[in-house]
Amino acid sequence: MCGIAGYFQIEGYTQPDRELVGRMIASIRHRGPDEFGVYVDQKAVLGHARLSIIDLSCGQQPLSNEDGTVWIVFNGEIFNYIELRPELEKRGHRFRTNSDTEVIVHAYEEWGKSCVDRFNGQFAFCIYDRKAGSIFLSRDRLGKRPIFYTLQNGRFYFASEIKAIFCDPTIPRRIDLRGLDEIFTWWTTAPPRTAFENINELEAGSWLELKQGKLNSGRYWQMRFPERFDHQRSVDSWAEELHALLVDSVRLRLRADVPVGAYLSGGLDSSAITALIRNFTKNRLETFSIAFHDKAYDESDYQLEMASFLGTSHHQIHCGYKEIAQSFPDVIWHTERPILRTAPTPLFLLSQLVRDTNFKVVLTGEGSDEILGGYDLFKEVLIRTFWARNPDSAWRPTLLQRLYPTLPLSPSKAKFYLETFYKEGLANTSAYYYSHVQRIMTTSKIKNFFTADVKGVIGAYDPLEAFGTDLPENFARLHHLAKAQFLEARSLLSGYLLSSQGDRVTAAHGVEGRYPFLDHRVVEFAATIPPSHKILGLKEKFVLKKAMSRELPRSILSRVKQPYMAPDSNSFVQPDSPEYVEELLSEDSIRRGGLFSPVMVAKLREKCTKLSHAHMSFKDNMSFIGILSTQLLAQKFLGGFEMPAPLGQNACRTWVDQTADPARRPS
Repeated sequence: MCGIAGYFQIEGYTQPDRELVGRMIASIRHRGPDEFGVYVDQKAVLGHARLSIIDLSCGQQPLSNEDGTVWIVFNGEIFNYIELRPELEKRGHRFRTNSDTEVIVHAYEEWGKSCVDRFNGQFAFCIYDRKAGSIFLSRDRLGKRPIFYTLQNGRFYFASEIKAIFCDPTIPRRIDLRGLDEIFTWWTTAPPRTAFENINELEAGSWLELKQGKLNSGRYWQMRFPERFDHQRSVDSWAEELHALLVDSVRLRLRADVPVGAYLSGGLDSSAITALIRNFTKNRLETFSIAFHDKAYDESDYQLEMASFLGTSHHQIHCGYKEIAQSFPDVIWHTERPILRTAPTPLFLLSQLVRDTNFKVVLTGEGSDEILGGYDLFKEVLIRTFWARNPDSAWRPTLLQRLYPTLPLSPSKAKFYLETFYKEGLANTSAYYYSHVQRIMTTSKIKNFFTADVKGVIGAYDPLEAFGTDLPENFARLHHLAKAQFLEARSLLSGYLLSSQGDRVTAAHGVEGRYPFLDHRVVEFAATIPPSHKILGLKEKFVLKKAMSRELPRSILSRVKQPYMAPDSNSFVQPDSPEYVEELLSEDSIRRGGLFSPVMVAKLREKCTKLSHAHMSFKDNMSFIGILSTQLLAQKFLGGFEMPAPLGQNACRTWVDQTADPARRPS
């Protein structure tokens, strides 16, 4: 985990803005607090904030090839760099470090843009090719590491976080209302759109090149599912191969020159990863988890059971309403977009515990639900598709009651509620977002709070089409579970789970998360597993439970899945809630912001306050958190944006200044 930032002069040459790059790196120094480096010439400026994990003594960046014609700043890890290096050495490349960063440089020299096809990792990098006069950016397949860019002032700016780009005061800072519309539909924006106007995000699995004033981009990877599955192969055989791939994925992700820990939530996924780590270490493994004061969200009994079963040294943070409310503004500063749940906040606090325990790297179970069918959303689409074949059936929709047996309503009311809610859009099975209709319906209710002016600006824009472009050729012919998995990975996984709940809250404390389930080999293999092996009846992740049956206790394998959630509006309507809540949600503040109806927000606050000891509906919780986080975003980035003091040359371990190079002098 590191931070990268800089700019490229699109036309001609100019004197580099050393103070600007110093500010850009200072703004993201939390991502890489160990060392700082800068490269400058009259065409490009590259900055790097390093989190030292591999080759601690020699892996400083920016880093170049042998003759200094290719320079890189890189955030992330290339886990198979050890295997790639001998191949490059045989082709004549010479190495001066043992870092994975240098492998990228030589791979780019050898294979050009297609070098990314060979990487097994999590990465976002920028390569400056001095001979070609070009900039090349790329991002990993699933979007584990972020990179943003904009073209303004005759320059191409890039950075790991948007705040670094805003360190140039000439770049306007405005909320993108269509981006807000997308967030209040999908929980995220569809790249290249972000929450800010004219600030772009490079999509997962993509590259971008700026050369001779022209910007070109392309996709090098996308999740692909077969139209037919091998049903002759036994589930035990699928489970055995999945287990072998996960073992190797964990092995690669333990590569580090610093200690590696693990998150242990008490659920199947993190328990599986932690159990597999035990195959590779004789040392006592350090694990980390969240214990909630509100028992509705707490899984600490299962966490302690697994820690005892595996013999780990376990660390917990205890999180309540107060801790969530106090840390929420910092979380929004790091997410750089509105969020609809508080769930990133406890993870923000957890990464602080990891860092305070002197760890920089943790393995997590993220991604298993998306690739192996772990969400209720996937079960819902199977039920709704079955129901849609005979929409007048009296018994088909009763399967929903088996999915939600604990709904706090009488049997007759529960049946009526479930049938009414899930019948919406039932017949429209050809819509690419069919699997997500219910989530979209619930989330989109936040837009009722928009002012008439905002609705007018958004106009006829349809956010439902945001993720409907560049779908696989055979998408319409795929199994409904495969469609749902593809869309979930493309939207929520990359744009929210790996971002707001992943990179942004771990990087806030200089911690790197690693995700064995999201090794592209595991993802590609999982796509070929028959849907009935992922969800057997209504049993989620059946094949994973088979794969881990010899390594996990029955209590973990058979427990009812508890989705990770945290207290939402309840955290902000307590008697001791922080002053900023009242300030940002006051009538005057809402009116000045111009995004939401003051009258409607006041009614929502009143409702949440009255029900502060109850669990609010998903709709009201998302509306409250979405409005509050948007107000915080505007406060921190539009009004009170604070420019950091620039890092100077003395603060940087590496400072390469090539402005004296005659070939780089302004013409």
